Amino acid sequence: MLDKKVAVITGAARGIGFGIASQLAKDGFAIAILDVIAPKQAAENMDSIRSTGQPVLYFNGDLTNKKDRSDFLNKVLDTYGRIDCLVNNAGVAPKVRTDVLETTEESFDFVMDINLKGTFFMTQAVANIMIKQVTENADIRPLIINIASMSSYTSSTSRGEYCISKAGISMITKLFADRLSEYGINVYEIRPGIIFTDMTKTVKEKYDKLIGEGLIPINRWGYPQDIANAVSVFCSGKLGYSTGEVINIDGGFHLRRL
Repeated sequence: MLDKKVAVITGAARGIGFGIASQLAKDGFAIAILDVIAPKQAAENMDSIRSTGQPVLYFNGDLTNKKDRSDFLNKVLDTYGRIDCLVNNAGVAPKVRTDVLETTEESFDFVMDINLKGTFFMTQAVANIMIKQVTENADIRPLIINIASMSSYTSSTSRGEYCISKAGISMITKLFADRLSEYGINVYEIRPGIIFTDMTKTVKEKYDKLIGEGLIPINRWGYPQDIANAVSVFCSGKLGYSTGEVINIDGGFHLRRL
């Protein structure tokens, strides 16, 4: 078994996930990543993480595929021998934004299979590994972090399937925080706001305008590092007497203002 902590992160080839993986490597974690992006396309970012001096395992697989999830986790255990942190980051937006009165079943299934179903069963699989770990070694205190969204509670009628999937992630947090508490496995949730990534580049002009008009109290875009910093705090163990907790990294969007 590796003598350092291991962080498993889904969807970390780029964007928020890459920011999280980079920060946790700086914090001393060995990194394991599951992503659908081809290894060649992810190579530069993986080399950047390795430059911290931490080992990186990159597994090219599909979160929605049971065999890929199983093969990935087996590879993690064969390579590192432990999992100390799971960060459920992988997620997609609809390929085309469509009014809820016109949302297709194909789009709904595409988003839900990745964002919700894949995340649920990845969490289930890792939770069982973590239970076995803490039963055998009381010194290991693993945790799970779900990356949800301001869309967990915010209506966006042009991408209803995305909102529903993120609301589901918030319930996954509650369910596993409750179920795993007896084992000392804490579960947390981060709700990003408007974060500048490849996903939001296509609507940059829209959000530039909204932010400029005062949509959020902290008057700027968020960045992957903002999310990574929150993950780092959870992984530090300094919030050990907390589970099921949600941190909004949204520039204050969640505040109700007059």
